[in-house]
Amino acid sequence: IVNTNNSDSTGIIFYEDRNFQGQRYECSADCEDLQPYFGRCNSIRVDSDYWVLYEKPNYMGYQYVLTRGEYPDYQRWMGFNDNIRSCRTYSYSHGDSYRMRVYERPDFGGQMMEFMDDCPSVYDRFRYRDIHSCNVMDGYWTMYEQPNYRGRQYFMRPGEYRRFNDWGAMCPSIGSFRRVMDR
Repeated sequence: IVNTNNSDSTGIIFYEDRNFQGQRYECSADCEDLQPYFGRCNSIRVDSDYWVLYEKPNYMGYQYVLTRGEYPDYQRWMGFNDNIRSCRTYSYSHGDSYRMRVYERPDFGGQMMEFMDDCPSVYDRFRYRDIHSCNVMDGYWTMYEQPNYRGRQYFMRPGEYRRFNDWGAMCPSIGSFRRVMDR
């Protein structure tokens, strides 16, 4: 299965099997339902921009943020399984500015801390295990459920997130976060 969009730069290529084997699907734009094109996804090549992949159609379920590179099996993008059912693309920010404020309580209440760089342990820097709201002023970020950039991922673009479910989380636990940057 190959999508032959008229584009020099493909964007992303999904492969049904590990190590870039089996049927493949090339994609260069957002797609809310990938199920008609492939049944499973075990490896990926990202040629341009970066992509947010979702476990379910309509940009729902687990999120995975991928930058340019090769991912020979789903564990390389910290996937929980081989289900990828929708995707969105984002261009790299050309600025060097990254700024985000995290809050202890919903609606920007309680203790606040501003970050401009990666944070491998939220608790070590913020002294709270939960982030209930967030304001992303500059740049794109990925939040992770566990320290050291592990566990469920949440893609954060500039905007206000008044409650943790605004960024797709089921609970407020955030263990780490980092800036989304070109490799």
